[in-house]
Amino acid sequence: MKRLLKFLMVIFVLGMAAFFINRFLVQPHQAKVLQQQTEKLSQTKNTKKVTKPINVNWHKSSQKKAYPNFESMENPWFKVSIKDQRVYVMDGSELKYTMYCSTGKGKSTPTGTYTIQSERGDSFYNQQSGEGANYWVSWKDHGVYLFHSVPVDKNGNYIKSEADRLGKEANSHGCVRLTIADAKWVYENVPYGMKVVITNS
Repeated sequence: MKRLLKFLMVIFVLGMAAFFINRFLVQPHQAKVLQQQTEKLSQTKNTKKVTKPINVNWHKSSQKKAYPNFESMENPWFKVSIKDQRVYVMDGSELKYTMYCSTGKGKSTPTGTYTIQSERGDSFYNQQSGEGANYWVSWKDHGVYLFHSVPVDKNGNYIKSEADRLGKEANSHGCVRLTIADAKWVYENVPYGMKVVITNS
């Protein structure tokens, strides 16, 4: 009888030990492992998330709505965002229009506040860079830094490989490239002396 009681006591003690080990050691460890696996899976999903690439028609205007009228704007100015690769047409603090652009690679587009200068033209070609453009308007150094269309070759043909980067990455020599339609609108309408702010943000 005593042996049976001892045996039952041993079984009880072993059972309690197993319960406490499972409750306070195994389960917390399993929960921690499960949490780590969940976090890892979540991080994997986030890294595999693919944003839909923008499709820019560099022949046409950036937006399907009409261009704003500078004459009806009280305080028009351009904000060029190097980060966004966009030109924002502003009236004071109000956004009126957004244009795709491509600024200078290697931070070659100077940041700061400038103004639209008197120099502008319908086309140019730079023999040294092997590129030109249409519908250009100067905003710094009187013909050095410009708004203009996507680039053309020596025969006046648009360079598709360059134009396809519009709105996606900085790839110019320092100027601000625009779609053909946007550049034409700027060339024909932007007023002399209007403020231009180039920013990294």
